[in-house]
This record gives sequence, structure tokens and C-alpha cells, in this order.
Amino acid sequence: MKMGSMPIAVLMQRRVVRTRWTEDEAWSAVGIVPDRGNLGDVQELSRSPERDYYLVPGLELELYPDENEGYYENCMAPESKVFVLWRMQDGRAMPVRASVSYVEGTRMFDSGENADGVDMPAEVYAWLAAYLREHYQPQPRKKGRQHG
Repeated sequence: MKMGSMPIAVLMQRRVVRTRWTEDEAWSAVGIVPDRGNLGDVQELSRSPERDYYLVPGLELELYPDENEGYYENCMAPESKVFVLWRMQDGRAMPVRASVSYVEGTRMFDSGENADGVDMPAEVYAWLAAYLREHYQPQPRKKGRQHG
């Protein structure tokens, strides 16, 4: 059962990568912002031969009780992240899913698909921390066997 959600938009980047022998494009998610419903469609923010930035609205961060351990792990990490899975569509990278669960983020990276971890904005962190205060109780650590 979904316990909470927050609409977001993902900041995507295309940059040119040049090596001695080739020129290629590298795509990545580089940030997220809360979407207050006023963003409309994909917005091109800047364009140059070297680098493009565009904002993609329409995704949601969703909270489910069975992911609480992953939310807690991410919240307690030195640098909390939002994990974004993206796919190429019509010649550009488009985000298809985002999560604040460390466990789900690991699954994204292990899937072989394109995924990035971006810095979690303070507003998203506060929302996640409030959810955890209300819905999560850390499990006591199990003591290992004493060797003697």
C-alpha cells in the first residue's frame, strides 16, 4: 500500500565526450526538483554543441512500507540520493522511474539499465525524514556470536 508520494521533475543532461579518436554523447540524470504542477511538458533549459539540459516533469517519488529499510539507509547515508532510471526515447534520455530507497537504487544499478543517483534536495529529504519518523522503527542489531 502506497503511504505517500511527491511529484518531481528530473533534470537531464546530454554532453559531448571527445577522445582522441571519437566524439560521443553521454547522457545522465543530474538533479531533481519537486513538481508543483506548473511545469507542463519537457522543458529545454539550455542548448549548446557541447551540452544540453532539459527538465522532465511527470515522475513521482512513492513510499511503500516494504521499502522502509532502504529509505532509512538512504536517509542515514552521508549523501542521500534520489535514484533515477532512464531510457533512450526519440533520440534523448528520458527518466522512467525514480526512488528514494537505497535498496531500489541498487536494483536499478544492478539491472543493467541506465541509472544515476542524484543529490537529494532538502525538501525531499525533509519529506522522507518525516515519513520515517512516523512509519519506521529501526530493527535492533543482532549480536554476532562471541568466539572464545
